[in-house]
Amino acid sequence: MRILLIGLILALFFACGSEKKTDEQAFLERLDSAGAEGPSISEGVIGDILQQIPSPLEISVLLKSSGRKYNGGYLNSPDNFSKYNSSYQKALNLGIYGTDLGYTNIYEQNQDGVKYLASIEELANGLNIGQFFDKETIGRLASNSKNLDSLLLITTQNFNSINHYLQTQNRSNLSVLFLTGGWLEALHIICEVSAANPDNKELQETIGEQKIILENIMLLLSFYQESDPNMASLLNEMQELKEIYDRVIITYTYKESEFKIVDGVMVIKDNSSSSIEITSEDIAAIRSIASSIREKVIS
Repeated sequence: MRILLIGLILALFFACGSEKKTDEQAFLERLDSAGAEGPSISEGVIGDILQQIPSPLEISVLLKSSGRKYNGGYLNSPDNFSKYNSSYQKALNLGIYGTDLGYTNIYEQNQDGVKYLASIEELANGLNIGQFFDKETIGRLASNSKNLDSLLLITTQNFNSINHYLQTQNRSNLSVLFLTGGWLEALHIICEVSAANPDNKELQETIGEQKIILENIMLLLSFYQESDPNMASLLNEMQELKEIYDRVIITYTYKESEFKIVDGVMVIKDNSSSSIEITSEDIAAIRSIASSIREKVIS
């Protein structure tokens, strides 16, 4: 079972409606965002990396199959949103809150979900991108598990729209931060669930599979290390995580795909497989480092 990045897609559950900012606030935000701008990464590059990230719907199957009950203690408190003042903090935690919202939806914790929607709305409006989502529609779809396919389609389409918009505004760094924050939170949750289920091999393999995603995220962050000290610092912290992941061995076995008829529709079945070699010591180290990085981001 592959996983994640629920955060990247679900990070975008927000709507417009922010109050008009004062001239001073707008000026300070322009200064903040200007400092974060750097080389623009093409939509194609980000899109290619997105294609490598498994469907966010997979996390729901994985977590529920582990048998663990809902635990709000895994999540970043929705009350923390007021602490995030810079564009860097807002974008990273927008991704984190998106993953948290997805987790509440998986377990149908609608009251908690409403709180995360409100916090996400605040952060999104603070980044001037809240206009891309209709909160009421997204919230209604998210509350009904039968609408997961529609939810995924809508959120994916809207992320593509946001990514395009940020490209035109020379703010593609925010797309990278959404991705990073959402992935980091998803990894954190999986590590916590795995720690509570030490015999669950599927969870352990899922943690190991994140090696590939981490490498792609670090590649994106590296484009900004010269222009943005915050992203350079985050990249350095990710390097420590990568050093642990370098010990994880992923072996791919290629087998030719085949055509099959499913419900009258021809589909392609991928017969290739992969194996993950990861030790309990590696998992403990990944959990510790990921938790440390996350704590700095949400504090």
